[in-house]
Amino acid sequence: MCCDRASRLAEGQDVPPSRLHSDGPLAPLDLLKGRPQVPVPPPTVPDPYDISTAAAAAAAAPTGRFARRTAGMTASEIRALFAVASRPEVVSLAGGMPNLAALPLDTLAAEVGQLVASEGQTALQYGSAQGTPALREQICEVMRLEGIPASAGALGSCPAYRARVVHVAMGARGLGPQSLRNALESLARQGITPKFLYTIPNFHNPAGVTLAVERRTEILEICVSHGVAVVEDNPYGLLGFSGTVYPALRSFDRDVVYLGSFSKTFASGLRVGWALVPPAVRDRMVLAAESATLCPPTFNQMIVSRYLQTQDWRSQVKTFTAAYRERRDAMLAALETHLPPGCSWNVPDGGFYVWLTVPEGVDTKAMLPRAVTARVAYASGTGFYADGFGSRQLRLSYCYPTPERIEEGVRRLAGVLGAELDVMRTFGVPARTPRLRSGPDAPSPDTA
Repeated sequence: MCCDRASRLAEGQDVPPSRLHSDGPLAPLDLLKGRPQVPVPPPTVPDPYDISTAAAAAAAAPTGRFARRTAGMTASEIRALFAVASRPEVVSLAGGMPNLAALPLDTLAAEVGQLVASEGQTALQYGSAQGTPALREQICEVMRLEGIPASAGALGSCPAYRARVVHVAMGARGLGPQSLRNALESLARQGITPKFLYTIPNFHNPAGVTLAVERRTEILEICVSHGVAVVEDNPYGLLGFSGTVYPALRSFDRDVVYLGSFSKTFASGLRVGWALVPPAVRDRMVLAAESATLCPPTFNQMIVSRYLQTQDWRSQVKTFTAAYRERRDAMLAALETHLPPGCSWNVPDGGFYVWLTVPEGVDTKAMLPRAVTARVAYASGTGFYADGFGSRQLRLSYCYPTPERIEEGVRRLAGVLGAELDVMRTFGVPARTPRLRSGPDAPSPDTA
């Protein structure tokens, strides 16, 4: 993986970047580490708060028989947190788990029972890599809300192997056109043509920002002029707090590869998503899906299809959005109340996440084990970069905890952060970053 640091500076370093992909080996990312502040348990008893044990297990595994490309396969920092963050005494502001309490579970249980009784022989059987025909038609209806005209095409996944990642700077208005130009021109001077730009235009994960509508066609034009394909990942697009549904990049250009998912608007555990791709890509993607998964689960697809057929899913999305807006407001209020000077954050207008920048000198990755000891979890910013950046940032997720738990989690986080700053002051390393006000009129991370 590589990073064009010059392009990052064009719009600032506070917001995680979009990514350009080309061929090449992956560089491993370190798992989360830190200094324990509690007595170390005996070796035979695993510490429930030790989030570095996965690294030791990986190091002990035999590797001589593995393919060379597996050297770049590393554990996700976010996934490494799950075992700890799922404990009831820990307030998890880390994972982007949808809040399913608003779903009509009794009604869905009845529908699932009816599905098994009436169509069980189909639902529980092998299925096509392209997905069930009925669901493909219903997905087209969902995408029409974002201005995408489509007919039922192939569904599946397209895994990336041995990709090199070049980051492109983002700001408060999303991916910066000039930053993208700078990155592409720098790569061109090196004789490198990226294969595609991967971007999340709406309510970005982890930054929480949205690509300004007036930038969207410009971004596409830049990519076309440099011969770079565009992959648009849009799992949060319908979860805008103002009621606005932004036009998808795909609605402007039929050559954009569009990725969608029901994980954020229905049920993440079913793992049902889709891809809308140009005809030239479709056949290869079907082959890739068949080689990777052989047959996706028909039962899961038919549950989603029946939900879309029998339930008022548009109203359900509005219910989810109202709940997430309430939780977003609770988090912003708690951040304003509890966090020490030197912290800044964005105000997302949809999705699941707040992107927090801490005072200079604080390392959010090193601080994480101490936060877990204080029974609060977050996602360190380094987990979202391929080059070690992000140590002053962290992602806070407000989608799952209740507003009361969010407030308590932020209070605990503020205590840990305050202790870090006390240590820095004791050893003569002052935090030099002024506090930035949160809100719509707050200074943005960039000047674009």
